[in-house]
Amino acid sequence: MGLLITGLVLFLGTHSISIFSSHLRDRLVAKIGALAWQGLYSVIAIAGFIMIVHGFELARQGTMILYQPPTWTRHIALLLMVFVFPLLFATYLPGRIKTATKHPMLAATKIWALAHLLANGGVADVVLFGSLLVWAVVDRISMKRRTALPVPGMPASRFNDALAVILGLGLYVGFLFGLHEKL
Repeated sequence: MGLLITGLVLFLGTHSISIFSSHLRDRLVAKIGALAWQGLYSVIAIAGFIMIVHGFELARQGTMILYQPPTWTRHIALLLMVFVFPLLFATYLPGRIKTATKHPMLAATKIWALAHLLANGGVADVVLFGSLLVWAVVDRISMKRRTALPVPGMPASRFNDALAVILGLGLYVGFLFGLHEKL
């Protein structure tokens, strides 16, 4: 469980710098340079992500069950996941979906985490998905008081929403037919 928690601290810590102090990020970029900042940020975030994946795998092997979700919550989780992948694609394909949700990546993260909490009741599940859900909620609330950094992506187009939905549903079907188990 320690590896999972350490990974979450590193991954969410890097992703939380702007939540608590966008000026800190700006000062660090000014001090070490944009390229060095991006490199350092990426190395720490990737290390944290790897630790999360490996730590989650280890923690699930001996985890205690906090609650046993009823079967019907798994069906709700599958239904909620339909929205996650199109929202992820909408982050990089600006259109009406991105405009309506304002922050589609955060919306996708919240729905993804909630769906997984509905379907899984182990300690490791609650630590991982609960942490990501709380982080996404806090990040979204913080967006009301700060300027969001631009997200690189495709130019705005009237076809982007259709593309986000088609690609998202295609990826969802892939997850239904084995991609989830392989990952």
